[in-house]
Amino acid sequence: MKEATTHSFQFEQIGVIRSCYRQKFGIPRQPGIVTAAEATLELLPPYNQENLVRGLDGFSHIWVHFIFHKTMDEGWRPTIRPPRLGGRQRMGVFATRSTHRPNPMGMSVVELRKIESGNGKLKLHLGAVDLLDGTPVIDIKPYLPYADALPNAKGGFAPLPMQMAEVKFTDEAMNQCLRYEQRTGRQLILLIEQVLGQDPRPAYLRETSERRHGTALWDLNVVWEYTNHHFLVKELEPLKLDENIKEGNGQ
Repeated sequence: MKEATTHSFQFEQIGVIRSCYRQKFGIPRQPGIVTAAEATLELLPPYNQENLVRGLDGFSHIWVHFIFHKTMDEGWRPTIRPPRLGGRQRMGVFATRSTHRPNPMGMSVVELRKIESGNGKLKLHLGAVDLLDGTPVIDIKPYLPYADALPNAKGGFAPLPMQMAEVKFTDEAMNQCLRYEQRTGRQLILLIEQVLGQDPRPAYLRETSERRHGTALWDLNVVWEYTNHHFLVKELEPLKLDENIKEGNGQ
């Protein structure tokens, strides 16, 4: 029997994601969980031509194929400790959606809200994303509900997401959120509730409480802690866009 031949491939970046998620910490582990999460996909030349997306506005959702650019230099791992198993068990990398893959490619199905064209730019406005700001995009495909949605499929060790945890705000934090929403029109309160409600803490920190964390959303650092079985948002701080915030950073 003839041995299989291996090949190397090179892909062109067609676009870049501009997202509310400014760091990996806090990004939901799957798309669609945080419905308030917004992003734009800016197509780059020569792919910023309207004829390349002709007919795409007839679809409510699209598949976005992208590169895990923040972890690709770390290499791949044959086994992974999935967060859904509390980080206590190892599974094969091909049984997970880990970023540490032989080829650092990911895919997400996201809501296509509108297509914007003008001034030489072409942007796709997206909703319910799980994409980091600056993510390189290598392909777009329409989502076909009759083919891509399989209601009888099994979810393995990753069934439906658990119930969202309760999120509360101090008076100061709530007032800051309201002023921010009035100024920007962004659904900040809902975004924070959905991001923290799915518990972004790594498994090794879930046994601790009253530890201050910071999560970067849009141009803000959301300071919060887990206490008395709920998440408490303490305050909002301005975020320097070039600030290097460590994931899961206790403050």
